[in-house]
Amino acid sequence: MDSSPSLSSIRLSRSELAVFVSGVVSMGLEILAGRMIAPEFGSSIYTWGSLIGVFLAALSLGYHRGGKRAATHASTSRLVGLFLLSALYVAGLILFGDLLLQATAGLPLPSRFASIPGTVLLFGPPTYLLGYVSPYAAELSGQSDVGAASGHVYAVGTVGSIVGAFATTFLLIPTMSTSQIGLLFGLLSVGTAVALAVPNVDRDQVFWSLGITLVLLVAGATGGVGLDIGGDVVYDTQTAYQELRVVDSGGTRTLYLDGQPHSAMDKSDPTRHVFEYTSYFHAPYLFTDEGRDIDRVLFVGGGGFTGPRVFLDTYPNVTVDVVELDPEVVRVAKEYFAVEESERLTIHTMGGRQYLQQTDETYDLIVLDAYKKDKVPFQLTTVEFMQLADERLDDDGILFANVISAPSGPASQFYRAEYKTMQQVFPQVYSFPTAGGVVVQNIEVVATKQDTLVTREELQARNRQRDVGIDLSAQLTSYRNDEPTDDVPVLRDDRAPVDSLLDPMVGQRYVVVQSNESATGGRTNATSATNIVGEGLETHSAVPASESRSV
Repeated sequence: MDSSPSLSSIRLSRSELAVFVSGVVSMGLEILAGRMIAPEFGSSIYTWGSLIGVFLAALSLGYHRGGKRAATHASTSRLVGLFLLSALYVAGLILFGDLLLQATAGLPLPSRFASIPGTVLLFGPPTYLLGYVSPYAAELSGQSDVGAASGHVYAVGTVGSIVGAFATTFLLIPTMSTSQIGLLFGLLSVGTAVALAVPNVDRDQVFWSLGITLVLLVAGATGGVGLDIGGDVVYDTQTAYQELRVVDSGGTRTLYLDGQPHSAMDKSDPTRHVFEYTSYFHAPYLFTDEGRDIDRVLFVGGGGFTGPRVFLDTYPNVTVDVVELDPEVVRVAKEYFAVEESERLTIHTMGGRQYLQQTDETYDLIVLDAYKKDKVPFQLTTVEFMQLADERLDDDGILFANVISAPSGPASQFYRAEYKTMQQVFPQVYSFPTAGGVVVQNIEVVATKQDTLVTREELQARNRQRDVGIDLSAQLTSYRNDEPTDDVPVLRDDRAPVDSLLDPMVGQRYVVVQSNESATGGRTNATSATNIVGEGLETHSAVPASESRSV
């Protein structure tokens, strides 16, 4: 006797189909919401906690209201209407999501709660509507045992949620844009509405199904409206880790990750320092003893490989290893930023801490360039990580960290905590804010194994005496070596409150100083003072301008 299940035994009933799809769409939208909100509000624990809370609240309210109305209102036609309304709202998300998020970002709320209004406005209504589906489906199941009907319905819905979570995370986000994923969920909702309605589809249902499908297709084709990064978008994708965008503006190509600039390249002169902070990558050469070369460099974080290019183009004897977690970042760097692996450049696609734990290599310099303004991998900030980096450095090796924070004031908490953490491992720690003032900016932190303090005056003297490929006299004026750290914690693996330390920076303008260099031979000088403002980022030309080695 054939014991295998028949096709009819595993076919979903209409109510089961409705519940299953509602689980897929609601959980898929929740995962997608994290990617849509991240460019505006970051992806800290506060953002994700708020997002999960809003979705649970909207679903609970939908369950409650649907349960009270199910006995008198539950019908197949109402389920059809719920899915069509949800699809229409998803079309609105695609078209106006960015604009609405940017509008709510200006509300006067504590930064850790800043993402809640936008999340409620964008994702509360469709999630609330989908919450009606389960109690309506339980009522329509025809079972007299209320407990059995409810348990079965919520089990099917949970399976749908599992499918939605895994499919969105592992399949959709790595291969599709947010607007395309939204379009897919919208079309899935319309398709479910049609499947529920057949064969008794009335004229209104046909009209609304076709109309909403058309709106969804238009929304998916346009990709939405709203303020955007200035320039021509050359490439745009959702990776497994972040939103990635390559933008050309004038003669400059910039890599944006989750809406923030991470690397920039002058297309006509790829070796030029576009962002001022990259000139500080030469500073470690002033902290070494006379005659001591830096030959082996490790970068934790690749981006557009601006930093590695600085060493490869300036110092012929240097070899560089780069550890980059996101394989799509590596691919984009090769295709759009002219990065080529060679005997002097080796790329490892893995986590930075994982690499340091596995490698037997030692380095003269480790550059930590994996921090974002509002998304910092805590495992790269702790005492234990600093000890691991110290073990992978030569006896007189140097750790260089590109930190995004404010040098003082409330928004400086992360920088000062990281400074204090480095002091637990390295005898001397120095820092160089790159933009001046108390704004959020790149702060270059240099940690050495040398017990003897190197003063600002000694660094200036070495800058005059040594040829490190660039004149750093202007950059060295921001020298700091004695930061107040009594009110910030030492970061440890078992307690690294990075999200709360980053919290004061939410909504703050991130200022990147843009150098204006010419390659006319030798050490060059130029001055300019133009500002470009957009998406919470302000880019200044350097004043005084940085000076660059001619290549």
